[in-house]
Amino acid sequence: MHGLEDVDGRRASVRYRIGDRHGRPLYTDAVGELTVDGDTVTVDTRRGTVRIARATVVAVRAVPPAPPRRASWAAVVHIEELCADAWPALVDTRLGAWRMRAAGGYTARANGTLALGDPGVALPVALDAVRTFAAANTIPPRVTVAAGSRWDTAVSREGWVLDVDHAAGPEAVVLVSGLADLARPVPPSITLPEEPDPDWWSLGLRGPAARSGAPGWDGPSPAVPTAVQRHVLRPPARTAFALARDPSGTAVGQVRATIVEDHLHLSWLTVVPAARRAGLATALVASAATWARGLGARFGVLQVAEHNGPARALYARTGWTEHHRYRHLVPPR
Repeated sequence: MHGLEDVDGRRASVRYRIGDRHGRPLYTDAVGELTVDGDTVTVDTRRGTVRIARATVVAVRAVPPAPPRRASWAAVVHIEELCADAWPALVDTRLGAWRMRAAGGYTARANGTLALGDPGVALPVALDAVRTFAAANTIPPRVTVAAGSRWDTAVSREGWVLDVDHAAGPEAVVLVSGLADLARPVPPSITLPEEPDPDWWSLGLRGPAARSGAPGWDGPSPAVPTAVQRHVLRPPARTAFALARDPSGTAVGQVRATIVEDHLHLSWLTVVPAARRAGLATALVASAATWARGLGARFGVLQVAEHNGPARALYARTGWTEHHRYRHLVPPR
């Protein structure tokens, strides 16, 4: 059996006394993420939060993570709204429960329409509005739908197809995790400033080659972000631009960390090829989780291309689980 401090921040089973009957003590159990706060123990269970007086606890033990459940549609919408707020577009217009977004063509996430519910008009009318919005903002028409959702089926029936020409791929996986399982002490080599410095931009603006390790990547070079890039990557929410340096002071890794409500949104994880396979990516994520927990965040969320096997394997090893998937649909040629 563990002590309470041993399982603080982890999933645990807690047995505690709730009273007496006929002179004999009565006990019950609570299972969920455990937090110790002075004389109170809080357990976040699937049915809600349970607060327990520490003096009544008689046993506690760590338990494995709960088996994954298919996310409800409400949960999918909530996560997609959070991610959109963490990755802000220059133009974000509502059409019923749809969000039509544009950012000068910089990233598919910021340039397309999120179909998150009823658009309030007939579907053909809604899709015409998407085309009109895209033309007005000089971007290709695109609808992003949760895979397998009602809107995935409906928009596909209108003839829209997967955006196979999108460089990052037409499908992405949304992963979530509890921050307590990720957080670790921040090493001296990693800093988390609120403003990105030139080295952070130099790494981040190298594009997919920097993040995937494609041949020809030769390290950071001076890069000046455009106004659109600054807008998308510097949201109004609390944000840290984590940067890792090697002993010589050279920038070798980065991640962007943004807090929206009680979620940490991670993006732009980059490690230069020469610094890979040494745990740096894991350390960057852990450092971001520690920073976010210190500001009250409890959960993590990120989006990764479905075809990016190495990145998905990294996240799986460090405790991230799949919440749902989304797909980019475009009109037929």
